[in-house]
Amino acid sequence: MEIKKDSIAYPLPSNELIEEKEKKWHLVLLQDYKAFVMSYNGGEPVQDSFSCDGYEYGIDRFLCILKNARESEYGIYDISVVDTQIGEMLTDNEELIGIEVLPIAELYGGDMVCLDFRENPDSPTVCIWDSEESDEFEPVTYEIAKSFTEFYDMLYEE
Repeated sequence: MEIKKDSIAYPLPSNELIEEKEKKWHLVLLQDYKAFVMSYNGGEPVQDSFSCDGYEYGIDRFLCILKNARESEYGIYDISVVDTQIGEMLTDNEELIGIEVLPIAELYGGDMVCLDFRENPDSPTVCIWDSEESDEFEPVTYEIAKSFTEFYDMLYEE
Protein backbone atom coordinates (compact mmCIF):
# COMPACT_ATOMS: atom_id res chain seq x y z
CA MET A 1 0.00 0.00 0.00
CA GLU A 2 1.12 3.49 -0.74
CA ILE A 3 0.29 6.40 1.56
CA LYS A 4 0.38 10.03 0.45
CA LYS A 5 3.51 11.20 2.28
CA ASP A 6 2.24 14.74 2.90
CA SER A 7 -0.82 13.34 4.72
CA ILE A 8 0.97 11.52 7.55
CA ALA A 9 0.45 12.95 11.05
CA TYR A 10 3.77 13.63 12.77
CA PRO A 11 5.26 12.89 15.15
CA LEU A 12 4.73 9.19 14.56
CA PRO A 13 3.55 7.39 17.71
CA SER A 14 6.15 5.64 19.82
CA ASN A 15 5.76 2.23 21.44
CA GLU A 16 5.30 4.05 24.75
CA LEU A 17 2.44 6.19 23.42
CA ILE A 18 0.72 3.17 21.90
CA GLU A 19 1.04 1.27 25.20
CA GLU A 20 -0.44 4.29 27.00
CA LYS A 21 -3.41 4.31 24.60
CA GLU A 22 -3.88 0.53 24.91
CA LYS A 23 -4.16 0.90 28.70
CA LYS A 24 -6.63 3.75 28.33
CA TRP A 25 -8.70 1.79 25.80
CA HIS A 26 -8.41 -1.53 27.75
CA LEU A 27 -7.26 -3.50 24.71
CA VAL A 28 -4.10 -4.73 22.99
CA LEU A 29 -3.45 -3.78 19.39
CA LEU A 30 -2.00 -6.46 17.15
CA GLN A 31 1.50 -6.03 15.76
CA ASP A 32 0.42 -5.57 12.13
CA TYR A 33 -1.74 -2.57 13.02
CA LYS A 34 0.87 -1.13 15.40
CA ALA A 35 3.53 -1.32 12.68
CA PHE A 36 1.17 0.37 10.23
CA VAL A 37 0.27 3.28 12.51
CA MET A 38 3.92 3.73 13.56
CA SER A 39 4.80 4.22 9.88
CA TYR A 40 1.72 5.84 8.33
CA ASN A 41 -0.06 7.57 11.23
CA GLY A 42 -3.31 9.07 9.92
CA GLY A 43 -2.26 8.91 6.29
CA GLU A 44 -4.41 9.03 3.18
CA PRO A 45 -4.00 5.83 1.15
CA VAL A 46 -3.43 5.90 -2.60
CA GLN A 47 -5.13 2.49 -2.79
CA ASP A 48 -8.24 3.79 -1.03
CA SER A 49 -11.02 1.51 -2.29
CA PHE A 50 -12.37 -1.89 -1.27
CA SER A 51 -15.43 -4.04 -1.91
CA CYS A 52 -17.64 -5.70 0.68
CA ASP A 53 -20.89 -7.58 0.09
CA GLY A 54 -21.29 -6.11 -3.37
CA TYR A 55 -20.71 -2.50 -2.27
CA GLU A 56 -17.74 -0.28 -3.05
CA TYR A 57 -16.21 1.84 -0.29
CA GLY A 58 -13.58 4.57 -0.28
CA ILE A 59 -11.28 5.50 2.57
CA ASP A 60 -10.90 9.23 3.19
CA ARG A 61 -7.98 8.66 5.55
CA PHE A 62 -6.74 6.42 8.31
CA LEU A 63 -7.08 7.74 11.84
CA CYS A 64 -4.00 8.60 13.87
CA ILE A 65 -2.65 8.25 17.38
CA LEU A 66 -1.42 11.55 18.77
CA LYS A 67 0.09 12.51 22.11
CA ASN A 68 -1.78 15.82 22.11
CA ALA A 69 -4.55 16.16 19.53
CA ARG A 70 -5.07 19.85 20.32
CA GLU A 71 -1.57 20.68 19.12
CA SER A 72 -1.88 18.96 15.74
CA GLU A 73 -3.56 19.96 12.51
CA TYR A 74 -4.66 16.31 12.35
CA GLY A 75 -6.27 16.38 15.81
CA ILE A 76 -9.77 15.77 14.48
CA TYR A 77 -8.51 12.46 13.05
CA ASP A 78 -7.07 11.23 16.36
CA ILE A 79 -8.64 7.90 17.40
CA SER A 80 -9.35 9.13 20.94
CA VAL A 81 -11.02 12.30 19.61
CA VAL A 82 -13.20 10.31 17.20
CA ASP A 83 -14.09 7.83 19.95
CA THR A 84 -15.12 10.71 22.22
CA GLN A 85 -17.51 11.90 19.50
CA ILE A 86 -19.10 8.56 18.54
CA GLY A 87 -18.10 6.11 21.30
CA GLU A 88 -21.62 5.56 22.61
CA MET A 89 -22.63 4.52 19.10
CA LEU A 90 -19.82 1.94 18.89
CA THR A 91 -20.98 -0.20 21.82
CA ASP A 92 -24.13 -1.78 23.15
CA ASN A 93 -22.68 -1.97 26.66
CA GLU A 94 -23.52 1.10 28.75
CA GLU A 95 -21.20 -0.16 31.52
CA LEU A 96 -18.18 -0.62 29.23
CA ILE A 97 -14.86 0.72 30.41
CA GLY A 98 -12.53 1.03 27.44
CA ILE A 99 -13.26 0.36 23.80
CA GLU A 100 -14.65 -2.74 22.05
CA VAL A 101 -14.92 -1.33 18.52
CA LEU A 102 -11.93 0.89 17.72
CA PRO A 103 -12.28 3.28 14.76
CA ILE A 104 -9.18 3.21 12.53
CA ALA A 105 -10.24 4.84 9.24
CA GLU A 106 -12.83 7.30 8.03
CA LEU A 107 -14.83 6.36 4.95
CA TYR A 108 -16.37 8.80 2.52
CA GLY A 109 -19.90 9.39 3.76
CA GLY A 110 -19.22 9.27 7.51
CA ASP A 111 -18.92 5.54 8.19
CA MET A 112 -15.79 4.13 9.84
CA VAL A 113 -13.53 1.13 9.41
CA CYS A 114 -13.00 -0.34 12.88
CA LEU A 115 -11.13 -3.07 14.68
CA ASP A 116 -13.80 -5.17 16.40
CA PHE A 117 -12.63 -6.74 19.67
CA ARG A 118 -16.09 -7.91 20.83
CA GLU A 119 -15.92 -11.58 19.79
CA ASN A 120 -12.21 -12.18 20.30
CA PRO A 121 -10.09 -9.56 22.10
CA ASP A 122 -6.91 -11.41 21.06
CA SER A 123 -7.76 -11.39 17.35
CA PRO A 124 -9.98 -8.46 16.35
CA THR A 125 -11.78 -8.53 13.04
CA VAL A 126 -12.16 -5.52 10.79
CA CYS A 127 -15.63 -4.12 10.28
CA ILE A 128 -17.51 -1.18 8.85
CA TRP A 129 -19.47 0.84 11.39
CA ASP A 130 -22.60 2.21 9.73
CA SER A 131 -23.17 5.75 11.01
CA GLU A 132 -26.68 6.11 9.61
CA GLU A 133 -28.03 2.81 10.92
CA SER A 134 -26.34 2.99 14.35
CA ASP A 135 -27.81 4.67 17.38
CA GLU A 136 -26.62 5.28 20.91
CA PHE A 137 -25.74 1.85 22.39
CA GLU A 138 -27.03 0.18 19.20
CA PRO A 139 -24.08 -0.14 16.80
CA VAL A 140 -24.55 -1.60 13.35
CA THR A 141 -21.39 -3.17 11.95
CA TYR A 142 -20.49 -5.38 9.00
CA GLU A 143 -17.41 -7.61 9.06
CA ILE A 144 -15.10 -7.07 6.12
CA ALA A 145 -11.90 -8.95 7.06
CA LYS A 146 -10.56 -11.38 9.65
CA SER A 147 -7.49 -9.22 10.35
CA PHE A 148 -5.96 -5.83 9.67
CA THR A 149 -3.47 -7.42 7.24
CA GLU A 150 -6.30 -9.07 5.30
CA PHE A 151 -8.10 -5.71 5.13
CA TYR A 152 -4.93 -3.88 4.09
CA ASP A 153 -4.43 -6.41 1.27
CA MET A 154 -8.01 -5.79 0.00
CA LEU A 155 -7.36 -2.13 -0.84
CA TYR A 156 -6.99 -1.07 -4.44
CA GLU A 157 -6.75 2.18 -6.41
CA GLU A 158 -10.02 3.23 -8.03
